[in-house]
Amino acid sequence: MGVMRALYLAVDGGNSKTDVVLGDAEGQVLGFVRGGTSSPHNIGLPGTIDVLGRLITAVRTEAGLPIGTPVETIAVYLAGADLPIEVTRLHQAIAAEAWAGHTIVDNDCFALLRAGTATPDAVTVVCGAGTNCVGRAADGRTARFPALGPISGDWGGGHDLADHALREAVRGEDGRGRPTALSPAVAAHFGRPTVEAVSIALHLGDLPMDRIRELSFLLFEVAATGDEVASALIDRQAEEILAQHRVAADRLSLLDRPHALVLGGGILRARHPQLHDQVLAGAHRQAPLVEVTVLGTPPVTGAALLALDAMGHTAAEPRLRAALHDRTPVPAALDRNATALEDAGAA
Repeated sequence: MGVMRALYLAVDGGNSKTDVVLGDAEGQVLGFVRGGTSSPHNIGLPGTIDVLGRLITAVRTEAGLPIGTPVETIAVYLAGADLPIEVTRLHQAIAAEAWAGHTIVDNDCFALLRAGTATPDAVTVVCGAGTNCVGRAADGRTARFPALGPISGDWGGGHDLADHALREAVRGEDGRGRPTALSPAVAAHFGRPTVEAVSIALHLGDLPMDRIRELSFLLFEVAATGDEVASALIDRQAEEILAQHRVAADRLSLLDRPHALVLGGGILRARHPQLHDQVLAGAHRQAPLVEVTVLGTPPVTGAALLALDAMGHTAAEPRLRAALHDRTPVPAALDRNATALEDAGAA
């Protein structure tokens, strides 16, 4: 390895996993590791720094990087970097670790957006564990939401869909709601005779509460049979996704102009026909010139590209994309706070 090779670190940290890439300015990937969540909303700022430190050590080891080899830039894009004050605090804490000479920090949606398109005018909507949306315009303006969950008006994503599927199943069974095939499906999924028995098992701890998230898969299966109650939840999710795109694009004056819409997150990447078709048709109704794509590459690709952009090495993009296209990250052991949250809504 030449001593003058310009190196970067790129981090994409979601609610379920964190990917870290170590690469060079020519587009070569020297190391790629994966760990659990690094979102400060999940594990706090000290936990985030600890997880990142362990992953950075792991990726340097995988790359065979000698101790003391300098890294020019680190680009960190994390779930939980939603408000300006949160981005500032993260930037200060990460820069203080001196993992690189130059530090970039922002929300993980910007990495996903860059991974999905190089188009200057673009919006991304992420529907994974939760939902979020950011947009950018060629003139440098951005659009974003606080993305703090229900307290900031958010609805949807794998966790919300699962919670509502359980709620509708219970109400459909006991008569407070409309009859739905969700009721027997949920009971059978957990091996219980009734949904009421499922609720009691969850309450008493016989079923772990985190298993509720499994129901987002089940919701789409039941909706595909034509069940009206399950379908209504998916219809609502489509409306939320379209509302995020509409508002972000309008703030950037893009609704009547060509722009990209990148769809990401586990729920959208699955391309469930009932959801995907509604989003595709609705996006074209509200923005006739939009080009919609579903992210097909790891979001950490976007973090790496943003690092290369900052370093002035944009010509390396094709090689970097090719290098990461089929590469599998090496699992990295993390501390007990970095428990993976892999589920239907993994972003």
